[in-house]
Amino acid sequence: MAKKSPINPDLQRIIDARHQDPFEVLGRHEQDGQVLVRVFLPHAERVQIAEGGLSLERIPGTDFFEWRGPAEQVPYRYRLVWHDDEHHEQVHHDPYCFPPQLGDVDLHLFGEGRHWHAYRFLGAHLHQVDEVAGVLFAVWAPNAARVSVVGDFNRWDGRAHPMRMRTGGVWELFIPNLHAGQLYKFEIRNDKWNAVFSKADPYGRRHELRPLTASIIEAPSQYQWGDAEWLKQRADHDWQHRPMSIYEVHPGSWQRGPEGEMLNYRELAHRLVDYVQQLGFSHIELLPITEHPYDLSWGYQATGYYAPTSRFGTPDDFRYFVDHCHRNGIGVIMDWVPAHFPKDAHGLARFDGTPLYEHEDPRLGEHKDWSTLIYNFGRYEVKNFLLSSALFWLEEMHIDGLRVDAVASMLYLDYSRKEGEWLPNQFGGRENLEAITFIRDMNEVVHGQVPGVLTMAEESTSWPQVSRPTYVGGLGFDLKWNMGWMNDSLSYFSYAPIFRQYHQDMLTFSMLYAFTENFLLPFSHDEVVHGKGSMLGKMPGDEWQRHANLRLLYTYLFTHPGKKLLFMGTEFGQGREWNSAEVLDWYVLDYPLHQGMQTLVKDLNGLYHHSPALYHYEFDWQGFEWIDCSDAAHSILIFLRKGAQGESLVVALNLTPEVREGYRIGLPQNGAYREIFNSDSEYYGGSNTGNGPNPLQAEERPWMNRPYSIELTLPPLAGIVLRPELG
Repeated sequence: MAKKSPINPDLQRIIDARHQDPFEVLGRHEQDGQVLVRVFLPHAERVQIAEGGLSLERIPGTDFFEWRGPAEQVPYRYRLVWHDDEHHEQVHHDPYCFPPQLGDVDLHLFGEGRHWHAYRFLGAHLHQVDEVAGVLFAVWAPNAARVSVVGDFNRWDGRAHPMRMRTGGVWELFIPNLHAGQLYKFEIRNDKWNAVFSKADPYGRRHELRPLTASIIEAPSQYQWGDAEWLKQRADHDWQHRPMSIYEVHPGSWQRGPEGEMLNYRELAHRLVDYVQQLGFSHIELLPITEHPYDLSWGYQATGYYAPTSRFGTPDDFRYFVDHCHRNGIGVIMDWVPAHFPKDAHGLARFDGTPLYEHEDPRLGEHKDWSTLIYNFGRYEVKNFLLSSALFWLEEMHIDGLRVDAVASMLYLDYSRKEGEWLPNQFGGRENLEAITFIRDMNEVVHGQVPGVLTMAEESTSWPQVSRPTYVGGLGFDLKWNMGWMNDSLSYFSYAPIFRQYHQDMLTFSMLYAFTENFLLPFSHDEVVHGKGSMLGKMPGDEWQRHANLRLLYTYLFTHPGKKLLFMGTEFGQGREWNSAEVLDWYVLDYPLHQGMQTLVKDLNGLYHHSPALYHYEFDWQGFEWIDCSDAAHSILIFLRKGAQGESLVVALNLTPEVREGYRIGLPQNGAYREIFNSDSEYYGGSNTGNGPNPLQAEERPWMNRPYSIELTLPPLAGIVLRPELG
């Protein structure tokens, strides 16, 4: 019996889905004045070339089909007609008759980590070659033995569309006749581990709704933006000397539909803008809306760095959200997480079978606390992935600022690690030099490419110059969250008033460093979860005192130097801590004390936005002066806030429930002073103790090292603001 002839090794590698350059085997090849057309169609029964009706012959025992003949009979771009095993007729151009599509310059810049818009050529893009429309796929997987495009168009069969490897480990394939809306993934083979697995597109601009994990081919957006005037003003906006009051939002639990369904980005836009305008906030900050698989991660464990989460709609729906905010004078900031990523099988973890985006050594590459992986910031392609993501949101989605999460975890190699669990840098130190370089590069690129946008660091240590330019040795952020002020303030207010006299330094300490950075003062989501209780629940005393304390704390926030941030629900004093799986307790607004809290925040926003003394010098010592911070026995603080044109306001805080009548304070100038704000007002649920609507006349009587003074009443657990009426 004759032995069966062995199959050509190249053909066998196609059959086994192991070939790195299927174009060597498949497609149209000229040989000795003739043309060979070879296709591999695992589900085909018979195949023809549409141009001329030429039939291909099956290579016995395989799913290869071939035709040989005169070159002029087959055009360079030809269509295949075949009937599959379900008797459906398929007519498509052969992907393997098209030349490489990616440009050498793109590949070169990406390999150097200097392609600021890598998302424009990596991922899946509608594409046209010689008037043939389709989709161009590209993915970085340098250690893969084979990469294929799989999807609902090829039965998720990795043998059907193997890709070609290009320079630097980038794989590409143009597949004709595909269209937007179709599902796809990349199937990757790693021979070292004898593993085959599927991954979502790292550069995908749209993904399936969890728990499904496929990427979706997205057409170029046709959305018509209407925020040109906003963007023009933003580029020249003097944000350092203008008020900024941020409302932080988790879109899934702020409000929902009547059946508990998530709101679409468009519906959310209208409800949210109306609400923040009513309360006087200037910006909305969204917890991460990058695609993520697990609701309870709140988006901080992202798998889609170029896609708004499909929980709330399409990418164009999200564009509408941002556009609507801008048309109504509201800025949009989003949380962005370049510090770490989750281990989900369809995500970036061991993307090509090796630690590609992460470090191989867990002492460098894993956060045990969060069970997440740390980016390898020293790898150019990884750095490029993150830099391009930042620019994608700022340029393509018109986002006004990025709040960078967990910066401290990026800066320190020993972050939340015990001795022996981390590796020092090349100089023996604990600083993550590669992450520091990435952060500086990110801020330089962002500010160079998109003037007017802001970057903010959630950084909880004493790292110097976080919000100083890179050219003076800083990290290059515009703002730093003042976590020290936040922790000290909440600790102080947790004490019963009788004990506060022993802790007054918790409030005064912040002024020793208040102008070393451009600080933002946050009462964020992190302070109302994981057993920490609500903001209202942190306050001591009975119900009235808890509300009074919280009103006083907010008065302190809005009169202290620094930009402001409040998390949703804190503005009306929600009684229980935040639960991301449920909507806020809006029903409490049926009760007067909660109504009063909401009104107080509205009025504080109004006072802040209309008082240059409170916002012009938020980052400069010229804007603040203690009048007296030494009366710890009575827990009273008095200070002056000043603007650039001689504007000034006097702020007095009484941090006990005792009414202080006839309390004398020093003043820098003579004249009349009017009480323009009182957190104890009956409008807010207070006792309405204060100094009334009539102006108070200062006396030429030195007090508190000031030439003038005034005698007034300090209401209980309250702050008042006085405005001089000079001249």
